[in-house]
Amino acid sequence: MVMDARTGEVLHSRNADTRLHPASLTKMMTLYIAFEAVRLGEITMDTQVTISSNAAAEPPSELGLRSGSRIALRYLVRAAAVRSANDAATAIGEAIEGSEAAFARRMNRTARALGMTRTTFRNAHGLTEEGHLSTARDMTTMGRRIFFDYPQYYNIFSRRSTDAGIATVRNTNRRVLDAYRGADGIKTGYTRAAGFNLVASAERGQERIIATVFGGRSTATRNQRIMELLDMGFARAPSRATIRRPSLPTYDNDPHQPSRPQSLAVAQSVVPVRRPVREASPALLAAIDAAVEGVLEEVPEDLAEDSVAEAVAEDVLVADAAEIESTAEDAAIEVAALTPPDTPPAPRPVNVTEVVARAAPIEPEIVTRASSTGSRLYGVSLGRYPTQNSAERLLLTTALAELGTFDEALRRVVNRAGGFEARFDGMTEEQAARACARLMARAVTCTTYGP
Repeated sequence: MVMDARTGEVLHSRNADTRLHPASLTKMMTLYIAFEAVRLGEITMDTQVTISSNAAAEPPSELGLRSGSRIALRYLVRAAAVRSANDAATAIGEAIEGSEAAFARRMNRTARALGMTRTTFRNAHGLTEEGHLSTARDMTTMGRRIFFDYPQYYNIFSRRSTDAGIATVRNTNRRVLDAYRGADGIKTGYTRAAGFNLVASAERGQERIIATVFGGRSTATRNQRIMELLDMGFARAPSRATIRRPSLPTYDNDPHQPSRPQSLAVAQSVVPVRRPVREASPALLAAIDAAVEGVLEEVPEDLAEDSVAEAVAEDVLVADAAEIESTAEDAAIEVAALTPPDTPPAPRPVNVTEVVARAAPIEPEIVTRASSTGSRLYGVSLGRYPTQNSAERLLLTTALAELGTFDEALRRVVNRAGGFEARFDGMTEEQAARACARLMARAVTCTTYGP
């Protein structure tokens, strides 16, 4: 099976719907659900998982976990993805669902939600079991969904080796990763019943191809065939295509249904209710009019217009309160009722220069750039491009479009075989994952990488 990962278009297939033993390709679904559980808050990558006797007893390939020991979920994920460790896969399933049987039921729910119509899972690791079957089409779909749905974790599959907590493990797919330009995953599988299986993905420029082989006779023949299929895919795929990103799966009547974020947009603008205004009584208005008329009568006729205004203002302000009270006894009571008991504001300074001079000096703000040491060993790759100028231009355009995302990252162009790689370096693992997720949401292809 050969698929254009950008669109989901099938470029080649042969016996793609035949149900066969998937072997350790099963672990793609195990890892997909682990990533989903982290997203939904059911578990974290730092959760300490207690290893059961069932998980510890799984046959090789294995990490060598001991019953009763505790290990962080992130190390189990690395061991299952890179080493294809059966004990790690079982431990992941038990940590999320409590038992391997319950986890297998969740695997089947997820498979149906992803459109994997001819797949049935019985365990988390893929060792041969009656009824545990899948197809090349379904496993190709599985590989595409891992890439699109959880791009922040996809770089795990391209690591030649990784720290799995109790040991450093080597990638079972490193021969293809080293031999085929652009290859960056995904998963191998082998049992006697299944033969040699492989789902592989590679990216060249703007093109990404996923190919799947079931039932290879040996590692060498399987690898050779997968590279031929990838070549076929790159030859047939258009150089440019609109990315058709799949939606995250939904589940009916399922406790693991991903919650839909509530919209924060205001659906309707609410008109504020006017505050009630108390009208002044006729007595108060009459008192004010009488005071104003009295002042105007005392103003000489030869005063200029501006002087008249100033005199009226001054005399009204210093009008005899006793005289107003004699005209309307209840006026002062109504004025007090209408005037809120606010604290009078402090007098404004006469000399603004003095205020500035007395103000405390402002300390200069110190701005630093991101460091590439410590925890900032992660980054985001935008792919490889034929010229350095095109890579630099893409980095600059992306940085300007995502100022808040890459404001602490370092733009870097790396000359590699097959082109110039555009990268944002000097990020934390969380920053890189969040940045790539934002880019993928804007239909920009990217991958994260780390130590």
